[in-house]
This record gives sequence, C-alpha cells and structure tokens, in this order.
Amino acid sequence: MNIVITGASSGIGAALSAALSAEHSVLAIARSGNLLEELAANHPKISVLVADINQLTEEQYNSYLHSLGWQCVDVVINNAGKLINKPFLNLTSSDWQEVYQTNVFAVANLIKLSFPFLKNSKSPHIVNVSSIGGVQGSVKFAGLSAYSSSKGALTILTECLAEEFKQEGIRVNTLALGSVQTPMLAEAFPGYKASLTADEMAAMMSWFVTEGYKYFNGKTIPIASDTP
Repeated sequence: MNIVITGASSGIGAALSAALSAEHSVLAIARSGNLLEELAANHPKISVLVADINQLTEEQYNSYLHSLGWQCVDVVINNAGKLINKPFLNLTSSDWQEVYQTNVFAVANLIKLSFPFLKNSKSPHIVNVSSIGGVQGSVKFAGLSAYSSSKGALTILTECLAEEFKQEGIRVNTLALGSVQTPMLAEAFPGYKASLTADEMAAMMSWFVTEGYKYFNGKTIPIASDTP
C-alpha cells in the first residue's frame, strides 16, 4: 500500500510511519526536516516531504507524489494536530484559528488534494486521528475547549465524507485517541504521565490501517486504555 501520514516527525506519527513502513510505502509529511530525515534513514520505505500542511498546495503535493512514481494513494492518515491548553476566556481569535486551521481546515485540504489518487486505489480509505475529548459524552478538561471542539468537528466531517465518498468506495473513519505520551501532550500538560506510549498506540493503529478499517465506514472508534 501507499500510505500518506501527516505530523510524522515525532510522537504517534513517527511511530506509526515506522511500523507501517515494515511492509508498505510511506510518505511522511511534517515541518521538521531533521526529524523526518532521521526517520527515513532508519526506515528505507519511508519517503519524506518537509512541508507545513497548512500551506500545502496541489502543485507541491502532486509533483512530489509523481516523483515517487505513485499513481495512487491507498491510505491518508490525518495525524497532525495542534493543541492549545488555555482557559476559554483567555483564548484569542488567533488561538482558535491556529487550532482549527491544523485540526480541521488542513485535513479537509489534504483529503481534497488526495482524492484523485485515492480514486485510483483498489481499497482506498482515510483515517482521521481525533481525540476522546472530541466525542460527545466523554469527560472534558478545562483549557481544551478549542482543541476538543475542533476534534468534534473532525468527527462530523468524517461522517459527512463517508457519505459523500460512498460511490467512489472510499472509506472514512476516525480514531478517537485517549492520552498518549507524546511531545505534544508533554508541552500541553507538563508532568502528566499518559497511560500509553506512542509505540503502543501505533501498534493498534497499524492494525486498523491495514485490516480493521474493512469493518467500518463513517465511524468514530475510541481507543483508550482508561475510562474517561
């Protein structure tokens, strides 16, 4: 399979890229060129595109895929995310824009850019990486109103696209993750110890990307080892 993964330079994205590249071709996208190059050096089936997904253009994306010889994309994993931990009343307009730009708008753009390549796949699917905090009825945390609401928007986008893409046979699902020990979590919640490592979460996600997706479409699947 040809798999595109965003936010691939560290945390879950890096672990997932490494795990999937054991048997599949992976295009890892992130802003950090040094970390991506290090990842690719250790995993020959990983190609890297140093880019900010918020500024990724059709010309840039198409050109790079063609340079790899890819005529199709089998899986798009929208893993890149932005988390700002700040009380609601302290959030600025730019905070809201920054979070939604990465967590919703850039995801929609990459899906749109990938659509012609997904149509060429025999088993195309899209995996949107969300949060358990973006699921209705889950425990919510103070300071995460922008982040959690953006992830809620992503889950609804998933349902809408699963319906729109039915005729093309493109499956679209969301994985709503619980806490995972990543650099983003450490930055937002210094000193907090998550219940799962990035490698542990990547192992579960790898199964879903290669096998589990066949049993779902338009669904949000919670993956959490605790019970928030």
